Amino acid sequence: MALPSKVNWVTFDVYGTLIDWEKGVGDAFQREAKRDGFTIDLEEVIPLFHEISREIEGGSYELYAEVLRRTAVEIAKRIGWPLEPSRSGFLPDSVQRWAPFKETNAQLRKFVSTFETGLVSNIDDKLLGQTRRHIPHDFDLVVTAQQVRSYKPDPAHFNECARRIGTKKGWVHVASSYYHDVEPCIKAKVPVIWVNRNKETLEPSQKKPTAEVKSLLEAAKLLKA
Repeated sequence: MALPSKVNWVTFDVYGTLIDWEKGVGDAFQREAKRDGFTIDLEEVIPLFHEISREIEGGSYELYAEVLRRTAVEIAKRIGWPLEPSRSGFLPDSVQRWAPFKETNAQLRKFVSTFETGLVSNIDDKLLGQTRRHIPHDFDLVVTAQQVRSYKPDPAHFNECARRIGTKKGWVHVASSYYHDVEPCIKAKVPVIWVNRNKETLEPSQKKPTAEVKSLLEAAKLLKA
């Protein structure tokens, strides 16, 4: 699927695309574990974070804050950190400190001044509100997991976007997660730019995104923002 000849709408995934959530998660685990004199291996914890949170999101819907609490408890079990479940709120409490990538705000400024823009995120409204203090731009559309009571890669976010925009014509989605965003966009026939920050390689069976870039800067250049 090609990019639209005329782009009117650009939507963005938030965590991993605009916000460096892996650093935020890692810092939160290290800070909390330090209270117990326990050393965190980030090369172990970050993959576990992705794996376990996906599993939890695949069940019945619950707020993302609760997903994070349950994820923290399960990670602690697996790495042998004796974390009391009552302390698991350290992870959702850390979201307010998760920072944007260095390029984020400068590149968003270009997009916001050129297109109608939106945020499409697997989070709840309260936590997204904390994050938006770090990205002080006005967006024309915001769709969260709380609003659609579903987590990507389920199609509800993208169906709701299409409903609110009124069409899929002229709409491009920008995201870093192949699993959460690229695959459902391909299925929904929404052009998608994959911001492949981690230099992932696709399996032969995986379909290619509309375009692949290394950064938001490259995405802005591609769309002539």
